[in-house]
Amino acid sequence: MHDDQVDVTTEIVATLIREQFPQWSGRAIQRVSSTGTVHAIFRIGDDLSARFPLRLVDAAEALAVLEREAQASAELAQVSRFPVPEPVALGKPGAGYPMPWSVQTWLSGTVAFDADPSGSDAFAEDLAAFIAALRDAETRGRLFSGEGRGGVLTDHDDWMAKCFVESKGLLDVPRLRELWSHFRELPRAGADVMSHGDLIPGNVLVAGDRLSGVLDTGGFGPADPALDLVSAWHLLQPGPREVLRRTLDCDDLEWERGKAWAFQQAMGVVWYYVESNPTMSSMGRRTLDRILESMK
Repeated sequence: MHDDQVDVTTEIVATLIREQFPQWSGRAIQRVSSTGTVHAIFRIGDDLSARFPLRLVDAAEALAVLEREAQASAELAQVSRFPVPEPVALGKPGAGYPMPWSVQTWLSGTVAFDADPSGSDAFAEDLAAFIAALRDAETRGRLFSGEGRGGVLTDHDDWMAKCFVESKGLLDVPRLRELWSHFRELPRAGADVMSHGDLIPGNVLVAGDRLSGVLDTGGFGPADPALDLVSAWHLLQPGPREVLRRTLDCDDLEWERGKAWAFQQAMGVVWYYVESNPTMSSMGRRTLDRILESMK
């Protein structure tokens, strides 16, 4: 998926487990089929998962990121009303893999890419309950870090310009440029709240038509209150989307900013993953279609 992607095999993982965590060396190791774009995931026995960063960076930098993610995941686990992975250990480079890696608890369930809950009002209510619990958590004076989505919309102008160029032939770029011209002008409303930051189908587990767990919690932190509303557009059809909005009591501005963050994310994944990760690319197209339909 990435030009600088690092290959990780089951054999490498088995060697790392044997050398660094011999207490788990007798467990079965299975690579997990995933639409994830940041980590390769391996299941270790029945109750653990190992996550290996895919893009090559300096080992010290990677360790700092993993440590922050572990701290964030542990903090989110204390406030979530739904099961989430919890940090267990950090591994070191070795066996041909050049970066640190992490071990978490394993959550069973079906990701929303494979068990589409988009038409379920009950799922929308669960999702709203998850978001509300995070919003109620204390920021302890922390502010948005400045990295990624969740701060100032206009900070993403350069990236969006690149997305529009790369999307020619894939999307209705003139229409989408018009939408970004509208979205980027939306003023900020409300102080930072604690947010998951990436509520896409691959990070949400479903059982029946209910939310059963949430993955990829290492981005938990303060951000625009509208950021987690990307889930309305990535995950829900119009009826349940309104259930989410009503349950969270979103005003017009907050709702539009949530749409703007979903738009920004979707524009990037359509072209970037069009060949390397078609599921993600299709998610972006579907999100843009939902947003365009809502603007009629």
